[in-house]
Amino acid sequence: MSISQFSYSSIPAEAEALRLDVRSFVDDALQDYPAVKRAYSWMGFDAQFSRLLGQKGWLGMALPKRYGGAEASPFARYVIIEELLAAGAPVSAHWIADRQSAPLILRFGTESQKEHYLPPICRGESYFCIGMSEPNSGSDLASIKSNAKRIEGGWLLNGQKVWTTNAQHSHYMIALVRTGDKEESGRHGGMSQFIIDLNLPGITIRPIADLAGGEHFNEVFFDDVRLDADALIGEEGKGWQQVTAELAFERSGPERFLSSIALIHTAIKAIGSKPDALQARDFGRITARLVTLRNMSLAVTRQLSDGQNPAWAASCVKDLGNVFEQDLPEILQLLIEEQPQVGGGSEHAQVLAYLTQMAPSFSLRGGTREILRGIIARGLGLR
Repeated sequence: MSISQFSYSSIPAEAEALRLDVRSFVDDALQDYPAVKRAYSWMGFDAQFSRLLGQKGWLGMALPKRYGGAEASPFARYVIIEELLAAGAPVSAHWIADRQSAPLILRFGTESQKEHYLPPICRGESYFCIGMSEPNSGSDLASIKSNAKRIEGGWLLNGQKVWTTNAQHSHYMIALVRTGDKEESGRHGGMSQFIIDLNLPGITIRPIADLAGGEHFNEVFFDDVRLDADALIGEEGKGWQQVTAELAFERSGPERFLSSIALIHTAIKAIGSKPDALQARDFGRITARLVTLRNMSLAVTRQLSDGQNPAWAASCVKDLGNVFEQDLPEILQLLIEEQPQVGGGSEHAQVLAYLTQMAPSFSLRGGTREILRGIIARGLGLR
């Protein structure tokens, strides 16, 4: 690996041409949408908004047309999600299905699975969550204990997942579980992925309240859940390889540096058109970091477009992006000298309060900083 993986990649003209249409649509659809809800970013849930995006053809864009997609480039999708996130649009309902589940099903699924699951994703009508983390596993995904055993006609699933975003709203989970003996297959062997209908008997979902009072995360329990044989996605025992390919989609997009963008907007509005020297300097620094992260993210998008698996580069984007997102509430509180306020005060004070409470989670979701830096070290040949 080398730092040349981040050579600048501009957005092709045909993809860039989408931007004004998306911006106009979002401005119209969210004209009365409050700033504090825009601060939810890609955690804001609105099923109707997701269906509207599906009607516009802006979900599952890179999928083949026969499954409801547009066969668009990854850059076209990048333009769409960049505009949605910059506006603080409520994209959470379809987010994981569009970002991860659909590409995973397209790459590893059977033809029957593709025909069944992909068209509703493109319409904004089918929502997925990710079943990776478990209690007592921390960030060590290879230590998972949930398991599926073969039975007549399918599988019997038992175990627990935790920190599962939007499980209470989702129709399906794609879960990584053990299907083989860890002692025989090794830490990264004997794992498989399953598409789980969350309405099946034996599944219990319990929301976990966060510091800001939201319930984005969940615990999910599986007690003798019977899965059909076609619930297995990909090859039995190859789940680890499939998951690592999936994580490149999760870790490299603009959502990894735009989670606090609503605070930049309210800060600019609060400062007005005549910033003092300190404010001008710090906003210059913020802009430089933001542009650098965007260029890095676009470089990873180019690698994905070329069929590569940029796990190392994607980890860099997420790690540095999370540092930026977490720095913003502190920088902008000092710059404007306005205290965060919950349920009152100015628009900026309310957004500041929400993001100050949520910022610690940014470096947890999608892989902790320690795990990412281990991946980066291996990519650089240092470990």
